[in-house]
Amino acid sequence: MKKRVVITGMGAITPIGIGTDAFWQSLVAGVSGITRITRFDVSEYSTQIGGEVKGFEPGAYMDKKDARRIDRFIQFALACSHMAFRDSGINLEQEDRSRIGTIIGTGIGGMETLHDQYKTLFDKGPNRISPFFVPMMIANMASGLTSITFGLQGPCTCVVTACATGTNSIGEAFKTIQRGDADVMVAGGTEASLSPAALAGFASMKAMSTNNNEPEKASRPFDRDRDGFIMGEGSGVVILESLEHALARGARIYAEVAGYGANADAYHITAPAPEGSQAAKCMALAIKDAGLAPTDVDYVNAHGTSTPLNDKNETLAIKTLFGDHAYKLAISSTKSMTGHLLGASGGIECIASALSVYNDMVHPTINYENPDPELDLDYVPGQARKMAVNVAISNSFGFGGHNATLLVKKYIG
Repeated sequence: MKKRVVITGMGAITPIGIGTDAFWQSLVAGVSGITRITRFDVSEYSTQIGGEVKGFEPGAYMDKKDARRIDRFIQFALACSHMAFRDSGINLEQEDRSRIGTIIGTGIGGMETLHDQYKTLFDKGPNRISPFFVPMMIANMASGLTSITFGLQGPCTCVVTACATGTNSIGEAFKTIQRGDADVMVAGGTEASLSPAALAGFASMKAMSTNNNEPEKASRPFDRDRDGFIMGEGSGVVILESLEHALARGARIYAEVAGYGANADAYHITAPAPEGSQAAKCMALAIKDAGLAPTDVDYVNAHGTSTPLNDKNETLAIKTLFGDHAYKLAISSTKSMTGHLLGASGGIECIASALSVYNDMVHPTINYENPDPELDLDYVPGQARKMAVNVAISNSFGFGGHNATLLVKKYIG
């Protein structure tokens, strides 16, 4: 029999708040975290805005010397893992750590380190490259160093599926517990790619908004005037436990993870499949995995990137799967406030979905001001909505055609 899996701890570092409470409060209040980029000179870029994490002090979560030897994306993951463990109330000294695993993924990895070390190579020569260069930048180190830091000896791996990374990571961790290979998993996504090269690359693709004069209004998912996504940075990590493990220690339970779907568009390296056909099937897989029907879903935390193609195709996918029930769903985009955290987006959006279930509250899609005639669903514009949220799904779709959906529901004993 498959084990039931619940969320008992959360950690979030986002452009709208550090810590889950700050993140959630900003979401409900409709606060934008998009500003002009300050970490490097963007005067020559077509896109000059982003979702920067402000006020993050890695020394609050790790030794300052150690922090200097790891990339910012790893710092975020370690800090979020500290937050999530503290929130969960797990006493690791009393646990069998061989039964606790780690899956924290990243879409890109240590882009900032790569940029800095290449500059050092070209300016000063090969003998000046840091001996920490490789372990600082490789994608698996978010999981690897988390397992080392906390002494977690269970399954430890790394998912890299572009913008679907965080959702795939949590989904695979869910399955690891469900099949009995671990009792507890630390899972999520992390990203710190607001760097000159990455910004230039996405700008060259014409994928990002160029609304530099009004940063807080630039991310406008599902709005008629959307013109591209906004890059963000941060991390979202959750503690998943088997229900029996959580109950045995009297844990607070935010929500139950009940379904996971993953498939591929097999269509194009960046564009989604026409009419969201595979996205619809991915959502259907998650709902079927949970043993539910589409009509059981109350809320969709959309991928909602603010790009013309994604928002259109995701809307079509929702209509394809849900039929008439699509018009009864509340749908909102976390990215309207945080920007697109790439590999970390699924982590923070899983947290947003679980908190929607826990609090019976759906955060708004901000900047939805001018309806697109082709997009006619309920995108919860402007203000948060108090409503019964018994079942929520969270979508993530990544370059390469990666699709992932998580289903979380209210825990009932």
